[in-house]
Amino acid sequence: MLIGHARVSTTGQNLESQIEHLQAEGCDKIFQEKLTGFNRRRPQLEKMLGILQPGDTLIVTSLDRLARSTHDVFVITQKVETIKAAFRSLREPWADTTSSMGKFLLTVFAGLSELERNLINERTDEGRTSAKRRGVKFGRKFKLTTHQQDQVRTMLHEGQSIRAIARHFNVGVATIDRIKRSTQLS
Repeated sequence: MLIGHARVSTTGQNLESQIEHLQAEGCDKIFQEKLTGFNRRRPQLEKMLGILQPGDTLIVTSLDRLARSTHDVFVITQKVETIKAAFRSLREPWADTTSSMGKFLLTVFAGLSELERNLINERTDEGRTSAKRRGVKFGRKFKLTTHQQDQVRTMLHEGQSIRAIARHFNVGVATIDRIKRSTQLS
C-alpha cells in the first residue's frame, strides 16, 4: 500500500498541493498535519507509523515536509525500515529505500545526521563552558537573596518552624528545607 504524509507548519498554510502530488503518485491513504516540524509529538505522523505494514511505502513530497532536521528524517526512516516498509521522497529522488542506491544514500545521510548531532552537542558544550568561565550561572534563580537566606538560617537556628519561615518569606516549604539542608542544620 502507498501511504502519503503531508505537512505544513502553520494552520494558515495549505496542504492541497502536497495532497494532489501524493494522489497523483497513487497513495491509498494520506495523513495530513498542520504542525511545525520542530514539534516532536506529531499525532498524524505517529498514527501513520503505527499503521505501516511490511511492504508498504511511505511517500512524502519533500524531506522538509517530513522533518526539520537530518537527524529527525533519519529516525523516522529507521522506524519505517524496522517495520520492513519502504520510504520515498518525490522531490529528492535519491531518498528512495525501494532501490539499492537509495538505501545507500540514506545510510550516508544517517552518517551526516550523526555528525550534525555531534557537532551541535560540541558547540553547546563549548558555549556552556565559555559561559561558565564568564561567570554565567545556570539553573533557576534563588527565590531568596543571600541576605534573606542568612535570615532563614538565623530563624532556623532560633528554632522557628520551617512552615512559619516559609510563610514569612512567602515561599514554599521546600525552599526553606533546601536552605536548612545546605547548612547542615538538624
